[in-house]
Amino acid sequence: MVKILYTLGNGVFEEAKFTPGTLDEHDIHVRAVMTGVCRSDIAMMNGDFGPLPIYMQGHEGLAQVMAVGSGVSEVSPGEYVATRGEPAYADEYHVKPNQWVIVPEADPKWILEPVACGVNCVLQARHAIDTMYAQIRNNTPLPSPEEPWKVRSPRAVIIGSGFLAKIVLQTFRILYPDISVDVIGSSNEEWFGDNGAPLLIDFDGTYDIVVDLKEDDRVFNTDCINEGALIIMATEKPDGIDTTLGHLLWKAVTMIFPSPRAPTFYQAMLYARDWQIDGKLVLDNFWDRSYNRTTEWQQAFEDANNRVGNYGRGYIQWD
Repeated sequence: MVKILYTLGNGVFEEAKFTPGTLDEHDIHVRAVMTGVCRSDIAMMNGDFGPLPIYMQGHEGLAQVMAVGSGVSEVSPGEYVATRGEPAYADEYHVKPNQWVIVPEADPKWILEPVACGVNCVLQARHAIDTMYAQIRNNTPLPSPEEPWKVRSPRAVIIGSGFLAKIVLQTFRILYPDISVDVIGSSNEEWFGDNGAPLLIDFDGTYDIVVDLKEDDRVFNTDCINEGALIIMATEKPDGIDTTLGHLLWKAVTMIFPSPRAPTFYQAMLYARDWQIDGKLVLDNFWDRSYNRTTEWQQAFEDANNRVGNYGRGYIQWD
């Protein structure tokens, strides 16, 4: 029996005893090393949704393998894995197949779940984007003799300029380097400028792809989309939306909701690892606060809730 951190949605996280149970043949048993404090955890703590059952709390895990089921051969005790499976707030827990990825070391950059969320915004929509490419090419006039290879590519915009926006922009450039991507936001201005995407304050025309990472409803009540557009809705709208949906209907819009529950998410975790190893995906100053599991775990949730002093993102570290 070990301990687990959990919330009942009453404004605080608490501590309880936890028994992982029997290890299935295709599962692995891990010891928590680092777990990110996600904003969704704080929303759950504050009663905005849920709460999830105790055994499903904590999902941004980095852990060390302690034991493997009889049907597992690709990882061994002692290796480190990034986990998506819950409960990553437990001192020890089991992880199901396709919910863990081997990583090189115990370093916060290998807490891959939130990175994979950004990658999956594009990956889960890949079939729709590929279909869009084909439709644009079919509907585009033949290139002129002077520019025989000029074919229009989709135009994209990201609403939001936080960490996920950084990952989405880099993912577009890795998977679809010819897509033009605008970014609307006010944070991380220097980073986006240095990476060739100076921040905009609003839409610059209309777009084929909109990645919505903000809580406002501008995508629903602004003329910002082309016919046959794709909206990647990657955020909640807690206060509801203001729209008739008419312009979405008439323009035959496709909407996709990227989620860690999607089949593509495991591949997104693999990309998040491999692209960092290859230097294609760069994370700067994402995990900026570490909290000791024994003495500071309550402070971790308090700071994540209050977000003062240029708070970026925190994680709890086990001894």
